[in-house]
Amino acid sequence: MYIKTHTFGETLLVAICDRELIGQTLSDGALTLEISEFFYKGEISTPAEVMNSMSRATSANLIGRRAIKHALEGGFITEDNMLIIDGVPHAQMMVDSDAR
Repeated sequence: MYIKTHTFGETLLVAICDRELIGQTLSDGALTLEISEFFYKGEISTPAEVMNSMSRATSANLIGRRAIKHALEGGFITEDNMLIIDGVPHAQMMVDSDAR
């Protein structure tokens, strides 16, 4: 998996993507998602690094079966947070800033 962090002021957005999906465009009817290198391609990471990054993030954008699996196992998202786009799972996570 790739992890790439994006910092906007006090917001830490973590983009996590299964490696084989980089450069693909997924489409499912009216919904299209471009899995761009700019946004997603960061460091190749282990499951432990994915969990650590998500625990520090204020938001996360996840694409791919392995990325979603680790986020679910870590309790960062639920299946209700997921969309399936062109057969590929995608989810976003937002942390309530008041809860930190």
